[in-house]
Amino acid sequence: MGLFGQFGTDINQGVADFRETQGAVLLDVRSSAEYARGHIPGSVNIPLDGIQAVLTKYPDRQTPLFVYCLSGGRSGRAVRFLKDAGYTSVINIGGIGAYKGEVSR
Repeated sequence: MGLFGQFGTDINQGVADFRETQGAVLLDVRSSAEYARGHIPGSVNIPLDGIQAVLTKYPDRQTPLFVYCLSGGRSGRAVRFLKDAGYTSVINIGGIGAYKGEVSR
């Protein structure tokens, strides 16, 4: 099983799914400095150490959340937190290191 199988989806497919999902949020849980160095267009930066901010920024627990970080580890922890908080449509799409699309700075 490859690295992507561990997270359930490839980040490139995850971004495509995000773009096709009405009302979805693409959540980057890396640090603000990492985000500033390059992020996926349309993503929202809420670092893992402040992940509880999602609860007030997106109070509807039905909001589809597509979560990524650098390699998939922090996004995995964020997904566990969000699912425990009652979010019903949350997916770890892995790490930006494998992303092949455009990056904004």
